[in-house]
Amino acid sequence: MPARNRPQSNAMLYTLITFVGLFIIAAAAAVIFYVKFEDRRTTANQSKRELEEFANKDERQRISTLVGTREGRTWLRTMVYHLDTVVSLVKGGPPGDKRAEDKVKDVIDKVENKKQLLAQEYVDIGTMDPNTSGLIQIVEKLKTKLDNITTAAMALEKQLDDLHNRFDDALAASSKKEQTLLAEKERYAQQVSDIKQKYDELEASLRKNSGQQIQDLIDQRDRARAERDELKVQMREMGATLSVAQDRIAHLQGQIQATMPSPDPNAPAYQPDGKIIMVDNRTVHLNIGRDDRVYRGLTFTVYDRSMPIPKDGIGKAEIEVFDVRKNFSGARITYSQKTNPIVVDDVVANLIWDSKKTNVFMVAGDFDLDGDGYIDYDAVDKIKAIIVKWGGRLTDAVSVDTDFLVLGRPPRVLRKPTFGEIEMDPLAMQKYEASLGKLAYYNQVRAQARALYIPVFNTERFLYFIGYKTQAGRPGAFY
Repeated sequence: MPARNRPQSNAMLYTLITFVGLFIIAAAAAVIFYVKFEDRRTTANQSKRELEEFANKDERQRISTLVGTREGRTWLRTMVYHLDTVVSLVKGGPPGDKRAEDKVKDVIDKVENKKQLLAQEYVDIGTMDPNTSGLIQIVEKLKTKLDNITTAAMALEKQLDDLHNRFDDALAASSKKEQTLLAEKERYAQQVSDIKQKYDELEASLRKNSGQQIQDLIDQRDRARAERDELKVQMREMGATLSVAQDRIAHLQGQIQATMPSPDPNAPAYQPDGKIIMVDNRTVHLNIGRDDRVYRGLTFTVYDRSMPIPKDGIGKAEIEVFDVRKNFSGARITYSQKTNPIVVDDVVANLIWDSKKTNVFMVAGDFDLDGDGYIDYDAVDKIKAIIVKWGGRLTDAVSVDTDFLVLGRPPRVLRKPTFGEIEMDPLAMQKYEASLGKLAYYNQVRAQARALYIPVFNTERFLYFIGYKTQAGRPGAFY
């Protein structure tokens, strides 16, 4: 190459090298930018998916309408705040540090338990359709029923006051009438005595006088006899009037007795069966034994010695007999409250067992013995088995001989089948009518028990009263 062309070639070479270097740098920058862009796009897509899981586009656009004012909180924290407010309002206390699902489940369980307790006393609450009723409707029904009871009580109180006033007036009038009749009786008795005296005098004089005098005296005697007979008639009429007044008083007394409060049908359930005579670590000794028909495996609920047995049957502890002697027995503690330990002279009770008689039970309804929220298909057989095991007797109908009724939840009524469902299942209508019949039988049994003042126990209350609440969920607990 000529010497004059060498500088130009070097310049082109330098330019080419520079261009290649810039191209490599640009390519490397483009690759780095592309990698960064893909990472950011992946992160953006993941964030978008997570955001969609929290709320869709429509919900995000209406978030302030759906949730409300944030007041410095996040939207999620605002939703939790509103949920905690509702839970606290229902439970009456702070909801605690739990998941929202657990808080709602806890509220639902407590509401269902309270509804079951109310269903034992109020039929219209126990058979309400859960799809169309809630706490507000239940409270409104209870408020209405309370107002009706208050109005009825005030009316009964006014009626009782009226009956008392009428009774006092009738008693005063009867006493006055009785005094008047007694005075009349004494006056007529005196008249009879005077007439009899005159009669005797006339009869004596009759024997002494002549014919005309004798006739006159006989006439006087006849008139005196007639007056005496008339007085006897009047006295009989006064006696009849006095008898009517006494009958009236007895009738008013019967009305007063009819307005007196009825006896508490649950009173037999509040009687203790024995008491604690010694406490030794996790065992206790009872003052009842073989002579009282105590046997191994029998359970009792322990109640505070200074308090009456509560209506809900919840005690301070549960015990199970493992050793039986002639006049005492030993039992192990299966459950006890740490803040309220068992002490000497605490009383024990079991609704089924009785040392002096055999209690008669009837069992009806659906039961959830293990508390999992589902009806146990064999719960009735389990309850009957433990009643027989602990010395009770079963009956198939409520009567005056029934001591206690164990009543579960009302049977579920099936939805009335449509014409198409009947064509697909010819027995659908029979199943529906059978469910209606079960509910009618359930309500009939409860009404009969109330009419005969027979104590009624739901599942939870029954288990508490037999000292078996903490053991009911274990396998083989009822056999």
